Amino acid sequence: MTSTNTFERVALLVSESERAQEASDALRETMDFVALEDAEAAVVLGGDGFMLQTLHSMLDGGRVLPAYGLNLGTVGFLMNRYRSGANVLKRINRARATAVAPLWMDAVTQTGEARSYYAINEVSLLRETRQTAKIEISVDDKVRIDELVCDGVLLSTPAGSTAYNLSANGPILPLDSHLLALTPISAFRPRRWGGAILPDRSKVKFTVREPDKRPVSAVADQKELRDIAEVSLEIARDRELTLLFDPGHALDDRIVAEQFVV
Repeated sequence: MTSTNTFERVALLVSESERAQEASDALRETMDFVALEDAEAAVVLGGDGFMLQTLHSMLDGGRVLPAYGLNLGTVGFLMNRYRSGANVLKRINRARATAVAPLWMDAVTQTGEARSYYAINEVSLLRETRQTAKIEISVDDKVRIDELVCDGVLLSTPAGSTAYNLSANGPILPLDSHLLALTPISAFRPRRWGGAILPDRSKVKFTVREPDKRPVSAVADQKELRDIAEVSLEIARDRELTLLFDPGHALDDRIVAEQFVV
């Protein structure tokens, strides 16, 4: 839907890249930005990596604001086009709001350490050595694969389905599909298993087999935890994020378009 908000207090968050820093100087001449703690929305200037970093800071910090990205990175899948001299406040107030719900990961290491992270794109389990990983997969407390022999496995949100998931030959999920993609990475056994599409109410658990011989790490977006024993995953519905996109440039439009790239 098109935004009906009229944001007045907007913060500017800028990546450390030279291009972003130069563009921020130009933007500050066009409008007055406020501190993040006083803002109603945030302009995020950089690339997809910086947008993910910013969203994670909001999740970890407890105050989540609508985020409007301006791309000065490479792909810019989560961003809008940067246009020099454009009225940014006007663009924000015409933008379409897109809700993105992250995954919540509860992980336990082989030493019994418990850690929890959010993942906006995906959580991936990856072998740490030349030995293939052996991973048990449960969905809603029922073992679905007793032993997946692989380089790894991942669980992706719709927002992340065009990232690592797509590179691993996983399905592209429409943003409003309420689905998750469970995708193997270089599976050896069962050889013909290509993954699964799950309702986003599903609770998924990965348990590492033979961890001493076949150690596995878990990566939640940009955060890695090594020597994993088990990982439990579910959607964090209480921490929904809001991304703002220009009309005709929304994330769900791009997810559809990505399926026709040849």
